[in-house]
Amino acid sequence: MTVWDAIILGIVQGLTEFLPISSSGHLVISEHLLGVTMPGISFEVWLHFGTLIAVLVYFFKRIVLLLTALIPGGGEDATYRRTTVWAIVVGTVPAVVVGLLLKSTIEEAFSSPVFASSMLLVTGAFLLLSVLAKNKQLGVTIPKGLYIGLAQAFAILPGISRSGSTITMAMFLGMKPSEAAEFSFLLAIPAVGGAFLLDMLSAGGELFTGDAFMLYIVGTMVSFVFGLLSIHYLLKIVKKGSFYFFGFYCLAAGIVSLIYVS
Repeated sequence: MTVWDAIILGIVQGLTEFLPISSSGHLVISEHLLGVTMPGISFEVWLHFGTLIAVLVYFFKRIVLLLTALIPGGGEDATYRRTTVWAIVVGTVPAVVVGLLLKSTIEEAFSSPVFASSMLLVTGAFLLLSVLAKNKQLGVTIPKGLYIGLAQAFAILPGISRSGSTITMAMFLGMKPSEAAEFSFLLAIPAVGGAFLLDMLSAGGELFTGDAFMLYIVGTMVSFVFGLLSIHYLLKIVKKGSFYFFGFYCLAAGIVSLIYVS
């Protein structure tokens, strides 16, 4: 793996993590096309960490407001903000359970570009179905957090878009698109942060040695920058009601990549 490979994969991760087109699927396919061999621990988790930092930076004020709701008093709308925090906590549980129970199966799926390409077709179908969701202008609740968390757990598979599945689920639960997108981004924080922490602990001292560490840093920085851009533009797209258009892209990408990698 070269520095240019790390840069390309960082761009792919940054652009596709928040756009509903599956960053994991695009990474698996991109790695296959580049003929890349991953150095050391999961390079994908480092790339996801870069986009996690992008979420923390972009929604910093919102995150602070949510956390202050846990303090007695908490200011205006503290009850609703507290509900949002608990919805995020509850919504994180399904992905944790699935990730621990099916770890080896999931790792096998990440080695198959054919599987990732096929799952892009599933993502495309989800996104096109989002046009049927009725915007009831409803907010988040703890039960909704659980349902959205189940969608996030399904998106552990490469090719299934995490943002696509969670935003679509939230919209079907009656949440307004802009709030659905924001909740999806916030829900990514504990899931991606936890995966990164586990990878760090499993790597031990090897994490910060050798040329691989520099590749991790380069990929992380690039995914951070492009992650900020994709958050900004997806929020605009969701507000315009054009979210489902990404479904056509996923179908086309899945078909083309299946033809190429089969």
